[in-house]
Amino acid sequence: MKAWLCLLPALLCAQAPVVSGDAEISGLVGGQPLVIRTTSRLAGAIDSVKWAGVEFIDSHDHGRQLQSAINADVDGVFHVECYNPTEAGSVVDALGPKSTSRLEFLSAKDGVLTTRTRMAYWLAPGMKSHGQLAQNQELVSNHVLSKVVRIGRPGMDHVLDYKVTFTVPADRPHKYLQFEALTGYMPAIFSEEFRFDAKSATLEPVPRKNGEIRDPIVLSTPSGTHAMGVFTPERPPAGQPPVGYGRFDFDREQVVKWNCVFRRRQAEPIKPGDYSFQLYVVIGTREDCRRTLASLAQEFAGR
Repeated sequence: MKAWLCLLPALLCAQAPVVSGDAEISGLVGGQPLVIRTTSRLAGAIDSVKWAGVEFIDSHDHGRQLQSAINADVDGVFHVECYNPTEAGSVVDALGPKSTSRLEFLSAKDGVLTTRTRMAYWLAPGMKSHGQLAQNQELVSNHVLSKVVRIGRPGMDHVLDYKVTFTVPADRPHKYLQFEALTGYMPAIFSEEFRFDAKSATLEPVPRKNGEIRDPIVLSTPSGTHAMGVFTPERPPAGQPPVGYGRFDFDREQVVKWNCVFRRRQAEPIKPGDYSFQLYVVIGTREDCRRTLASLAQEFAGR
């Protein structure tokens, strides 16, 4: 959960969007309408995912969306959120109508959403997170997040084909990069947590505990009528940490989240450039998600 660390008015730091971020794509998933909406307020990050009349995203500040972010070290020093380019904006944007992140391109047509965003640092210079000072000296980073989101794929309609590309600049060499390739903040009604067991093609309940596991995560309503989860066919390079599938509960805020995280760590500076990750967001009933995950796991079993 993004910590509230500042009471600065959002308008002090937020920038007007370069292009409009207000867009929508839609389609039928399992015979029910699916509508995905982005906003200029969030620099083109996904503000709403509504299926069968139910909202799946608990969009609140500029951290609680369906979006992507990076955490990185500076000069070998890493502190959570202290060098944290974030797609939807900064903590100082608060509940305001604008984002410090800068949307550079958006296209939404034929069930496909494409965006490119220059990400804001989550903390403004001089702010702290968990007692540690922000390591950035600017409001907006040179890290760019590009995404292509398609509703459905051949033979699978209960899936969002979601590809992200992080363009890592050369201005601050990093030895550690933590890519939160995708996270989804969801209303607390999605209170049931499951991991997908590829061997048995089943969804197994997991105890309520914040953190990451190695199996895909699904969050569901108790009835099982509405659920969402994530799967990636990507495998990290040799010697790098495994993919992390996380789930988190925030009781005070009445919100839950899942994420999919990749990490790169090495003794010498990591090469700047593009880092792309293919993800599949499964959505529908709990059983729809199970069947879709089973199909994805079978398709990519050899990778």
